[in-house]
Amino acid sequence: MICGTDEAGRGPIAGPVVAAAVILDPNNPIDGINDSKKLSEKKRLALSEEIKQKALYWAIAQCDAEEIDAINILQASLLSMKRAVEALPVSPSKVLVDGNKLPQLQVPAEAIVGGDALEACIGAASILAKVERDRQMLEWHALYPEYDFAKHKAYPTKAHLSALTEHGPCPIHRKSFGPVARLLATPDK
Repeated sequence: MICGTDEAGRGPIAGPVVAAAVILDPNNPIDGINDSKKLSEKKRLALSEEIKQKALYWAIAQCDAEEIDAINILQASLLSMKRAVEALPVSPSKVLVDGNKLPQLQVPAEAIVGGDALEACIGAASILAKVERDRQMLEWHALYPEYDFAKHKAYPTKAHLSALTEHGPCPIHRKSFGPVARLLATPDK
């Protein structure tokens, strides 16, 4: 009952940080699991469905932009991972966390730098988190098409920063992040 957890969305300047927790079934292995950033979108989508079908348990949780602004992105990342682990219908015997910090959990946990490429359960969590966050960004794109969230998923690309300057921040922009904070500090925006 070893659980892997990871998050997606620390670097973007809008939208939630999303985490997943996954307990894989050792008797039902899944080929191709890796760090979600090393997989194509098509491969992530296929693996996401396979993980949801074959894993013993999985859960997804998040912190929205307001929470990120209130407690900072590191704390929001840890909180979203804690929420994902606690959303599992069972308590894992141990939690493997991608990174060098641990969320506050009621079960033993170990932080593993680069764990999403080293431990299949963490890789599976990274895939579920990334696919869910990307799905949400497509929904936000429909509400705020002027920012082109479907293309850059709210990362601070040149096009996104240009749209941010032209249109000002929308409700899902993270007000504490540099480009947004600087824009909000400008009196004419």
